[in-house]
Amino acid sequence: MLKCKILLNTIYLNQHLMNFDPIKLELYKNLLTSVSEEMGVTLQRTAFSPNIKERLDFSCAVFDGSGQMVAQAAHIPVHLGSMPLSVLAAIEHTEMEPGDMIVLNDPYRGGTHLPDITLVAPVFGEESAVCPTFYVANRAHHADVGGMTPGSMPLATSVIQEGIRIPPVKLVRGGELDSDMWEFILANVRTPTERHGDMEAQLAANRIGERRLQELVSKYGVPEIESYMQALCSYSSRMVRSFLREINDGIYTFSDYMDNDGITDEPIEIRVSIEIKDDTAVVDFTGTSEQVRGSVNAIYAIAVSAVFYTFRCVAGVDVPSNAGCMEPIQIIAPEGSVINAKFPAAVAGGNVETSQRIVDVLFGTLAQACPDLIPAASSGTMNNITIGGHDVLRGRDFTYYETIAGGMGARPTCDGIDAIHTHMTNTMNTPIETIETSYPLQVESYSIRRGTGGAGEFQGGSGIVRSFRLLTDAEVTILSERRMFHPYGLQGGESGQLGRNVLIRDEEEQLLEGKVTLSAREGDVIQIETPGGGGYGKTDNNS
Repeated sequence: MLKCKILLNTIYLNQHLMNFDPIKLELYKNLLTSVSEEMGVTLQRTAFSPNIKERLDFSCAVFDGSGQMVAQAAHIPVHLGSMPLSVLAAIEHTEMEPGDMIVLNDPYRGGTHLPDITLVAPVFGEESAVCPTFYVANRAHHADVGGMTPGSMPLATSVIQEGIRIPPVKLVRGGELDSDMWEFILANVRTPTERHGDMEAQLAANRIGERRLQELVSKYGVPEIESYMQALCSYSSRMVRSFLREINDGIYTFSDYMDNDGITDEPIEIRVSIEIKDDTAVVDFTGTSEQVRGSVNAIYAIAVSAVFYTFRCVAGVDVPSNAGCMEPIQIIAPEGSVINAKFPAAVAGGNVETSQRIVDVLFGTLAQACPDLIPAASSGTMNNITIGGHDVLRGRDFTYYETIAGGMGARPTCDGIDAIHTHMTNTMNTPIETIETSYPLQVESYSIRRGTGGAGEFQGGSGIVRSFRLLTDAEVTILSERRMFHPYGLQGGESGQLGRNVLIRDEEEQLLEGKVTLSAREGDVIQIETPGGGGYGKTDNNS
């Protein structure tokens, strides 16, 4: 019934959007989205590292002159919901002129975690324009940006230890690359050739975005484009408000735990209450644990990103992905908590692990408000692994980074999906052929971890087993979750199984912690066994 009402409201909104041609509105939605998508294709096809060209660990978006996001490609949720704050930081900290491009990654000045480097470019729609008319931006995860350990995802206690921090600064001035800044960045990473190639790809992606927007201006003019950008944001806001009206007013609460911060064994609570009132929502994280010593702290942009993603999912319709989605939603994220950490808290894992748990908690809360729309918990972790050292055969240093998929939670009408990235990650896997030709690694096994999804009327998806044999000595870091707290089932469904990390040395297995750094030897096997998703609904066995 709820889905039918939402569909009817959507049709009504399509027919009665004030003063705008609905056909043109749809055309502009697709025109602006296509700009983001072409930026992404450019970035993928010109990138150097397997992490970007194979795993597609990047995102692209288009913004209006105030820095409000108006379109994005279907890339990485944790990037896209947080990227508007990066654009706003670039606008606030620099004065941009034609041909300029801003680079940043500092989590406390517009970034998320240090491996995610963002480039922001102004677009001047008219030659006489004093201020940028639009902006384009892209963010890519770099496999190394310095720091304590190869891959820049260490078990740190301060962001200072995690790698090079880049505030919003000009990397390109008037179309000319700032060679000093370029060399400074490359001098602080372990794999400068790879970083050079990936940042060149990011520059190219923004240039394509700038070119396409200028072509649209030539064809339709700035006033019409700006008007329809605002109309698209208004439309998204109305659609989200329409969804919220169909939920019973009330306050819904839920909490879940992260295993630990990698420094101590203390579990970390993520707590949220969502108050639905008419066509608005207040998302309040009061009661969430204070920021911790380890690197699972998230900055505010990550909390915003998780809320953005969750509400866009549950709206259940094709809501254009832009700033309007968040207009009816207020977020309360206590400063100094693990979801809104203060400098100099370490944050490498907050972007990848805490973001997933925030989504789990948000879905657990909304399962009380609209149970027919919400799946059981998915694996709840990105299972991050970094391996780095010196590749003797190739005569160079290397850093390998990967997130490994798990089981998807069962849905109200069907089973979960096996072996898939869910929620805040949307990456592909690195193909075995690419791993073995690019790194001194051999993939010993890569299979579905059968039977790890929770039982229920609908079964949770199964996780993955991925094993790497090291062909050289290397330093290995794993940041993973759901090794202690199971992915929850819903409506009587059982929990998904926990994940496991294993070191196999001389044919003997050693169970590793969920978050660990170790000096591995040539011949060692690192095996990651990822969690399954929760089940949904009761069966005869669990009733």
